Amino acid sequence: MLNMDLSQRVVIRTQQQAWLASPSPTVFRKPLERAAAESGHTSSIVKYQAGASFKRHSHPLGEEILVLEGIFSDEDGDYPAGTYIRNPPGSSHAPFSKEGCVLLVKLNQFDKRDLQRVRINTRTNEWRAGIGGLQVMPLHEFEHEHIALVKWPAGERFQAHRHFGGEEIFVLSGEFADEHGAYPQYTWLRSPHNSEHFPFVIQETIIYVKTGHLYLKG
Repeated sequence: MLNMDLSQRVVIRTQQQAWLASPSPTVFRKPLERAAAESGHTSSIVKYQAGASFKRHSHPLGEEILVLEGIFSDEDGDYPAGTYIRNPPGSSHAPFSKEGCVLLVKLNQFDKRDLQRVRINTRTNEWRAGIGGLQVMPLHEFEHEHIALVKWPAGERFQAHRHFGGEEIFVLSGEFADEHGAYPQYTWLRSPHNSEHFPFVIQETIIYVKTGHLYLKG
């Protein structure tokens, strides 16, 4: 197991991690959390080399993907950088990438009743006004779980707050910060149920945020 004590705060600056081999010789990954070697609850940064592919496989409890770089594909279409994907429990596909890509991938973490298939191009989708100067792009929600992109303008500071149900953040651009440190692009943070922090940014920053899901699993 890796980082599966959900009561612990975890920070991984993935740009400092080395790529590790996967079952495919043309696909590499940086593990973030993992319940078992090749199954169960898993979060990773995944890199497909140009021409890489995986055989058809199923997602017993779903798959969530955010395309960070390049173009990711499967038999249903091509998904350029900025695409947010949810493949529901029981779905299957045969993914590949002609030119190569880098992904944030979360496997087997859905509620079995959460059956919505999602495809959102976040590069063209509209932002909504949030608290203060923040802008928000909702991606998905199911009961207590909420997922969105949040754009922070330069110099923005947010009030100290608690994370009921925990919080995950992945820094897509810029640099996120709080009283514990600074987190550059592609940093992954997981904060447990009822944790608290006081976040801010110096430069414009965009983050992926998931909240409310760790309490139910803890």
